[in-house]
Amino acid sequence: MCGAELKNLPEGVQRVAAELQRLGHPHLPQMLYDAARTAQQAADALGILVGQVAKSIIFRRKSDDVAVLVVTSGDRRVDEKKVEAHVGGKIGRADAEFVKSRTGFSIGGVSPVAHATPPVTLIDQDLLRFDVVWAAAGHPHGVFPLHPTDLQRLTGAPVVDVVQAPVADTPAPQVAA
Repeated sequence: MCGAELKNLPEGVQRVAAELQRLGHPHLPQMLYDAARTAQQAADALGILVGQVAKSIIFRRKSDDVAVLVVTSGDRRVDEKKVEAHVGGKIGRADAEFVKSRTGFSIGGVSPVAHATPPVTLIDQDLLRFDVVWAAAGHPHGVFPLHPTDLQRLTGAPVVDVVQAPVADTPAPQVAA
């Protein structure tokens, strides 16, 4: 992607692309035809497993109003108590205005890099199940691929356990003969 092509992208995607280049990441953002505001939408658009979507979830740390970014697999749910243990305090849900003001991105396009104000970031260890994951690139249509360990290199964030235990498939009930 050349400089002229980058200028035609949304501002958030341009910011992410510039940060990825600065950090030496080999893959630039790609624009999807359809929006990928949810992990399932992104997985469908990319033809990948929903777990391969590195979803970015923003919380608000209540003690100081700092943004907390949790990057986790699209097929996992964040355990807020585990996050609180890692960030040293209670967290709450962040509304769209908080997310936009702290990250510079709208919900559905929050990238793990290039935030307006650097958040406290945690990367869930379940992402390491995959060789390649896809993260949002600053816009609901923008994504970029990376190896899960690249998230740590790009963000400087620790890899920790911050998700609820996956629900095991329950066997079908047996019918007595």
